[in-house]
Amino acid sequence: MRVHTKRVYAPAAPADGTRVLIMRLWPRGIRKARVDVWLKELGPVVPLLRAFLDGGLGWAAYRRRYLAGLTRPEAQEALGAVRALARRGPVTLLCGCADETRCHRSLLRDYLLD
Repeated sequence: MRVHTKRVYAPAAPADGTRVLIMRLWPRGIRKARVDVWLKELGPVVPLLRAFLDGGLGWAAYRRRYLAGLTRPEAQEALGAVRALARRGPVTLLCGCADETRCHRSLLRDYLLD
């Protein structure tokens, strides 16, 4: 599987393949034409994201809870969709986070490639 990650605000490139938005809320200023598929169930649930962004939850706890959330049936269905897309060609997971090392898109990429 070829799964890449990119910030949704970065310019699209032909090597991106299928561009998959994995945020619960649509990012401000992004036209729908810049995204091929929106799988909001792969974004962190709002209370988890708020706790992390507000500093009430560290990265290790966020990581553990985000990955545990991928066991939900809705998330499993969305994961199946990403895997199916990746079998056909490259997939780029998109999110608005500026720091990829502290973003669920990197966690999801590693999860898919594991």
